[in-house]
Amino acid sequence: MTGSPRVEAPRDQPALEVRKVRKCLACSVTFSSEWAGERICPRCKGSAAWQMGTPLMSRPSGGRR
Repeated sequence: MTGSPRVEAPRDQPALEVRKVRKCLACSVTFSSEWAGERICPRCKGSAAWQMGTPLMSRPSGGRR
């Protein structure tokens, strides 16, 4: 190996930013997410618990997967 920097191949198409209605992982309310990885609603993100880094409350899973 030569130690040259890694170069990524150019993309054919840019990733699409699609807003989607999702269910919040903290409170289960539906909200319009701004990007694919957004899973916590703005209300929960504004809470003191979220801002202090308190873990999400665990919920029953409803069965094995």
